Amino acid sequence: MNIKTIFFSGMLLMSNGHLMAQTQTIQLSSQSTGKTFDGIGIVNGGGATSVLLKDYPEPQRSQIMDLVYKPKFGASVSTLLVEIPGDGNSTQGSMPSHSHYRGDYNFQRGYMWWVMTEAKSRNPKLSLDATAWSAPAWVGNYWSQDMADYYVSWLSGLRQVYGLELDAIGCHNEKGVSYDFAKMLRRTMNERGFSNVKLHAFDNWGGGKMNFLKDMQNDPELRDAIDVVSAHTFSEIPLTKEQRELAEAMGKPIWNSEDHVYRKGFDCLISIVKCFNENYIVSGATKVVNWYDIAGVYPLEPYSHDPAMVLAWEPWSGHYSVRENLWGYAHYGQFTEVGWQYVDDGCLALDGGGTMVTLKNPATGDYSVIVETKDAQQTQTLKIKVDKRLSRNTLCVWRSIEQEQFVQQADIKPRGGSFTITLEPNAVYSLSTTRGQQKGSFADIPTSQSFPIPYEDNFEAYNPQACGYLPRYTADIIGAFELRPTPDPSSHSGDRKGACIRQVVGEHTLSWAPEWHHYTILGDSAWRDYEVSADVYLNPQDEAAVMGRVCDVGSGYGIWAKGYYLKLDDQGHCTLVITRGKLNPKELIGDKEQQEAILARKDVEVGGEYSLASTQVKGIGPCSWHNLKLRFKGDTITGFVDGQQVLQAKSDRYPKGMAGLLAPMQKQRICTPYFDNLKIIPIL
Repeated sequence: MNIKTIFFSGMLLMSNGHLMAQTQTIQLSSQSTGKTFDGIGIVNGGGATSVLLKDYPEPQRSQIMDLVYKPKFGASVSTLLVEIPGDGNSTQGSMPSHSHYRGDYNFQRGYMWWVMTEAKSRNPKLSLDATAWSAPAWVGNYWSQDMADYYVSWLSGLRQVYGLELDAIGCHNEKGVSYDFAKMLRRTMNERGFSNVKLHAFDNWGGGKMNFLKDMQNDPELRDAIDVVSAHTFSEIPLTKEQRELAEAMGKPIWNSEDHVYRKGFDCLISIVKCFNENYIVSGATKVVNWYDIAGVYPLEPYSHDPAMVLAWEPWSGHYSVRENLWGYAHYGQFTEVGWQYVDDGCLALDGGGTMVTLKNPATGDYSVIVETKDAQQTQTLKIKVDKRLSRNTLCVWRSIEQEQFVQQADIKPRGGSFTITLEPNAVYSLSTTRGQQKGSFADIPTSQSFPIPYEDNFEAYNPQACGYLPRYTADIIGAFELRPTPDPSSHSGDRKGACIRQVVGEHTLSWAPEWHHYTILGDSAWRDYEVSADVYLNPQDEAAVMGRVCDVGSGYGIWAKGYYLKLDDQGHCTLVITRGKLNPKELIGDKEQQEAILARKDVEVGGEYSLASTQVKGIGPCSWHNLKLRFKGDTITGFVDGQQVLQAKSDRYPKGMAGLLAPMQKQRICTPYFDNLKIIPIL
């Protein structure tokens, strides 16, 4: 590259038109003090983030896991933080607890066990971390001995059934502080054989998230209980100099246990690397975990695209897609390992814009340099001098720019203990004396296909334990719709062999997000004219419903649906309901007539639930099977019970959307009906 020897305010003008800053010299010393690297990685959970991934066929399901967890292949993350499922909604949906009620322990429920087993099988060095968002109702008070016992029972199942050891655990995701609970959980884990599991606390966000540090100084028991100080989103609110010094004075590692990089395209990739670099440079964080890894959710659900690295929306087709940001993780994951050490001389903000972090393998002297130049305005050159105790081997170079991600460049051979590299603006570079990196990919990704319709499931063709008691393609938004034996096959209205599903959570959980009716969705948000039906079995005082044209499931913190449902109770009361999301009473102004006019307007989404039609159906009682069917044809909505039309209404507010099953929430309880013979048929 030819450089014109013309200076502009201390810069050089290059032949490609970029301004180039004068060379910055950086000395890498093997004696430089630096913290131990605890990993970069992702969260699986904080919502039912992989509920559709579990249903993918092979080999696509394994390919997706390889792209995220296999060393030196794709993202190659070095740490994984999972949600300990607790029956409550925790963003996109809910996952079934291993302990629905006191004394209930089932370590096959759900798919989180499978996620951890598969991830760890790909990378035995993967660091495993966990915490809970929600908890079952029987726990009562989250900051209690019952909750500590709940945690330890989960740890025991992980060890005894799956042979996995957790490396670290948190107290509670983003829900406050309890010094007594931290001490209690530490004692309980120590007494029951889990003294090796590090406790991190308190995993909150906002300006006061690290206020507990000062109290730790004056409370020896608390200081001993908490192995790692942790919080969220250091990219938004970094640690102050005082907070970092307090943690370091106590000898406590600093972890960012959930950061958020909600950006698109290459901007997400480079922002992730910037986040990882600045977390250490500014806040001293030695472990950074981003939310979240694989979007195995329906596109309708919140955060179904931007944070994830792989989009896995179509288990029926096997299609998936890789986002650019996966290669941001790779710029760390394929060049470092947990247990390496930061080289502080090589961890800094660059004079020309951007940041640089250096890590070394203390056993071999190998080292890696990760650089991002997002904020650079011109090309810049680094001259890096390498201590003789560090490896003098040739460095591989991998680069990501907007036009191409994670592409190997020409090697660099240090001469006389130093080397230079010229950096473009808005680029990411990884340099390393290690080898074996690759841009993993698969050529046989199936083409995208719409959800199959007509669709039906009689829930017979399952091994409940093998599938985590969850039927394929259903995404529980709140509650747990699990495979169960039929309660009364003799009263069934259709073909009955003995299996069905039931919404099993009958009490208000300690939910991370606000509650609503318990429901599960499936299908295609583009569906317009169709009918959805299911057989329902109503326990005494139960209600059950089928849903249609579901076009919204809330923001992630709040899970009210928008769409329609047909509800039947055990006394034969049948109601067609339009649900319009979370109600904001301030928007309902004026008298009743004015309010009704507001509700009728298509451009106003004021929320709430409203009856469109209702009737009394004869011959309905508890503990018997009946068929519910909801039909959509244009703006006409028709409800059927046991094949007979019972009500009809007109509504054009929601012309399309998904199907679902719903167990209504009552004042003191949640309904727990059974469902069977689910059918979805297009109306032509």
